Amino acid sequence: MIRRPDPSLLDLYDALLFDLDGTLMHGARPIPHAAESVETARAAGRTVVFATNNASRTPQQAAEHLGHVGIPARPEEFVTSPQVASRLLADRLAPGEKVLVVGGESLAAQIREAGLTPVGTDAEDVAAVVQGWSPDLDWGRLAEGAYAIRRGALWMATNVDATLPTERGLAPGNGSMVAALRHATGAVPDVAGKPEPGMFQIAAREHGARRPLIIGDRLDTDIEGAVRAGMDSLLVLTGVDGVEAALRAEPVRRPTFVLPDLSSLAAPFPLPVVSQDGSRCGAVSAAWDDGDIVLHGAAEDPRVLRAVLALLRTHSAEKPWTGRLRDRDRAELQLAGR
Repeated sequence: MIRRPDPSLLDLYDALLFDLDGTLMHGARPIPHAAESVETARAAGRTVVFATNNASRTPQQAAEHLGHVGIPARPEEFVTSPQVASRLLADRLAPGEKVLVVGGESLAAQIREAGLTPVGTDAEDVAAVVQGWSPDLDWGRLAEGAYAIRRGALWMATNVDATLPTERGLAPGNGSMVAALRHATGAVPDVAGKPEPGMFQIAAREHGARRPLIIGDRLDTDIEGAVRAGMDSLLVLTGVDGVEAALRAEPVRRPTFVLPDLSSLAAPFPLPVVSQDGSRCGAVSAAWDDGDIVLHGAAEDPRVLRAVLALLRTHSAEKPWTGRLRDRDRAELQLAGR
């Protein structure tokens, strides 16, 4: 009997929703294999969408930036947290109402496009505050936001990412600036971007995706957003989180798959098959042993990780996994990772 070849991820999903920072690029530096993988997905006829929490660029600017790192993109391929935030505010405010922008001009442009009036200082007729990351955000703008929030204005954050991957490492993200206003006001903002599921739901609906795959580098935004949206996810190890964090994560932050990078999107991708206390993925496997997991294969093999994640979905569906990882001789294994 001739065995059918394993499908690739491009065979399994009709759309790929890519995160940007830490997944496709680090600041102005491209991540290896990212550009070729996006082009391979397009050549296979898959829908490509860029879903980003970054509030510092309009879709046009984001497309131009991706072009600079070697990934051609069109503005209509983007779904950004400022777009989502602006839509949510437009649903809750009357047309033309004033929104104090604690962020950059690109965020103000999205507010304007949604039919609202962006302003830079607080006043009695300011109805809401929208906050997004900007490299030139200063104390004065944060203070204006604090005045409005304390006065009772609606507060919307584009995202609450604590850090932002750059070519030099992890820098403070919008969540760090949001934390400053939370500390100053005691208020808690509504959040538009990941990990809220709305960004992925809007992206899938607007692009007609029936089976999308969410691809990102962060458990607390990309992966949690995918889980909450009811979508499969792929964690790539090119940004913030590593294998150990993925296996120990709360179930709401547990990825479907883990890969070192994007180089193998079109390669055969055997799926795990779970039976009772065992999980097999191609020629490797993992077994549940009273809370521990015994590996039959190298711990760094992505197929082994698929088998382990499948076991966790079966045996640790409601809580984080706290057991030990062991080799076939029952020796405890330590996973390298961030």
